[in-house]
Amino acid sequence: MIEDPDVGVLRLLVAAARQGSISAAAREGRVTQQTASARLRGLEQRLGLELLLRSPHGVTATAAGEAAASWAEDVLAASDRFRAGVDTLRGRRRRSLTVAASQTVAAHLLPGWLVALREQQTRAGHAPTQVRMLNANSREVEELVRAGTADLGFIESTSVPDGLSTTAVCPDALVVVVAPGHAWASRSSVSIREVAQAALVVREEGSGTRRTWEDAVLSRLGAGPSEPVAVLSTSAAVRSAVVDGLGPAVLSGLAVADDVRLGRLVEVPLDGEPVQRMITALWRGGRRDLSAVSRELLEVAVRLRG
Repeated sequence: MIEDPDVGVLRLLVAAARQGSISAAAREGRVTQQTASARLRGLEQRLGLELLLRSPHGVTATAAGEAAASWAEDVLAASDRFRAGVDTLRGRRRRSLTVAASQTVAAHLLPGWLVALREQQTRAGHAPTQVRMLNANSREVEELVRAGTADLGFIESTSVPDGLSTTAVCPDALVVVVAPGHAWASRSSVSIREVAQAALVVREEGSGTRRTWEDAVLSRLGAGPSEPVAVLSTSAAVRSAVVDGLGPAVLSGLAVADDVRLGRLVEVPLDGEPVQRMITALWRGGRRDLSAVSRELLEVAVRLRG
């Protein structure tokens, strides 16, 4: 009979399979690389299975390793629920939360998530969480989470930061918008090359929206976009500048939906594949380092998916 593996080594397996690195799994598990490697070798010997293919460039999960990691995630989720339940019974559950969110998330997604979280807590008979929200661009959100100023962060970007735990929440598409009197307003579509060559109104450096657009232009055209006509620090300021006729903009579809519906802006379809980025949650440490209330909010966000 095979002895049940402990939760700690299952966390190492899941992290190694996800990140492709035993050293990264060790950092997440707060053990040395030698310890992590030895424990994973011991797990393979105990199970009689090769779970990870090792190379100088990292590790890759075998078919058996992928299956084992998937089952391990179920075990870890149950362990997290057990720990949260015990914390609740002992009266040690955190009821405050600091969330850093990029502007799109803060304005258009997070309020709905917080309402749903409060309703969920009320049904469960729990005291409502006191939430402090920090509004910043994606780069600043990452810095706030790294510094420990925020318990949980939400960004919108085509890339995820190193050294933090992340999980995808929902996709968000970028759209081209112009003033009703702009020459593109009557067009059935525009090409990405046309938009890239236009002088746009854009967000500041560090904005997930701006980075997503620039990455898309570079990957599809092999060169970056033209110099912007204006650089503004908020999506609201960009929208106002577009309405005033300063130039087109590429913004989150969530951010411009009301202006388009009211006729203040016109959305011009973009030829080809849509430009999308993922709304991503990030936090320090591994999943076990999430407070119970952080985990609750994250589960609400993933369930609602925007």
